[in-house]
Amino acid sequence: MDSQLADDLARFPELLQAARDFAVPELAGLGARPAARLDPAPPFEGLPEEGAGTEEALVRFGERWAAGFSGSAGPRYLGFVTGGATPASVVGDWLTGVYDQNASGAIGSWAAGLERETVGWLRDLFGLGEAHSGAFVTGASASNTVGLAIAREWLGERLGVQVSREGAAALGPVDVLSGSPHSSIGKALSVLGIGRDRLRAVPVLDAGREAVDAGALDAALSALDGRPAIVVANAGTVNTVDFDDLRAIAALRERHDFWLHVDAAFGGFAALSPAFTHFVDGLDAADSLCVDLHKWLNVPYDAAVQFTRRRDLQVAVFHNASPYLGMPAGDHPDYLHLTPENSRRLRALPAWFALVAYGRAGHREIVERNVALARRLGDGITAMPALRLLAPVRLNVVCFTLATDPTRERVATLTESLAASGEVFMTPTVFEGTPALRAAFSNWRTSEDDVERTLRALEAAQNL
Repeated sequence: MDSQLADDLARFPELLQAARDFAVPELAGLGARPAARLDPAPPFEGLPEEGAGTEEALVRFGERWAAGFSGSAGPRYLGFVTGGATPASVVGDWLTGVYDQNASGAIGSWAAGLERETVGWLRDLFGLGEAHSGAFVTGASASNTVGLAIAREWLGERLGVQVSREGAAALGPVDVLSGSPHSSIGKALSVLGIGRDRLRAVPVLDAGREAVDAGALDAALSALDGRPAIVVANAGTVNTVDFDDLRAIAALRERHDFWLHVDAAFGGFAALSPAFTHFVDGLDAADSLCVDLHKWLNVPYDAAVQFTRRRDLQVAVFHNASPYLGMPAGDHPDYLHLTPENSRRLRALPAWFALVAYGRAGHREIVERNVALARRLGDGITAMPALRLLAPVRLNVVCFTLATDPTRERVATLTESLAASGEVFMTPTVFEGTPALRAAFSNWRTSEDDVERTLRALEAAQNL
């Protein structure tokens, strides 16, 4: 054994303690860490020929790289839709590395059983029925890709071809309809050989809305003359957290033949609160469903879950036919037959810890607090003459812009000024043709004080 490796093995408990001692002040200082780092990374160094050992590696990391990591796990990182990592989920994540299980199958470990239990809890959390089965994947992009891959196989079933064997070309042109699809939908269609150009935009409701017009969707489906299609519905759009009327869309299946995929990456968490659960009424009608967990469940990257009613088609797409891996069988096929990966980190363990530690009530509190804070920020922006909201604050995202002359350049300057302050980080967008900013609340640490600091940073930045 290499001498450094042997020494690290002998001192493993001590090294874990050193990592713990390093992490504690980093976590304690998270609120003071800049929300984003804009300065360049240090010059790259060459690969060491001789190892320095873990203790020295920790020292070098602290000296060269640690200061450049953003406060993305902190309370004023409002960019994208980014959660943090609750204490329980960090413990689960550390233990995931300690046990280092390949959660691909049930042979030789209880890891797959823990994932099944966790998926069952999440299914209950989102109000889904027993007909939905699921699996952990890396994130919403992977979840949407898995769901649409199953939809592609369903299209083949309807048209008398087996796409998983004959290829996407056997389908001919595919129709994918959606009102305000996330960009990952187009990416998934590209990966799956359906093609980005097959995604057809359906008119949405009135100005200021991103929810699809169910009547316009009905007309678009009628125009297909009975040809089966895929409908991608949204439970929480990225700019304004708008929700499609899932019940109305599902009712269209009485007249039209389509697969209903619901992208509920973060909006699905509305199911946790009686005040917001009406937004996701009809979620159980989805044939496939995407939910991201490193957003509002606040588990570490990367973690998401996908659900479907057609596990048989999922197996048809993703099974790995190899004698040493075994063929899918029974009610619980190994996970390597359900997702693109054979090798799978036990992503379920941090989520399991979080759900046991805080339960439904604890995560409901995070959701409701984040929504209240988003509305407080919205009220504060409304009171600023130099800024204006572009849409009502429906849930946890505040979409706003400059009150006058909101050009891409001026909005970019505002974005950069906020990031340079270190106080808050937001990401730019374009809503109904207007360059804008969006502040997304999903971190478990965010407080009223953080909103007040954000408002002060906005006041200062808009005056530059």
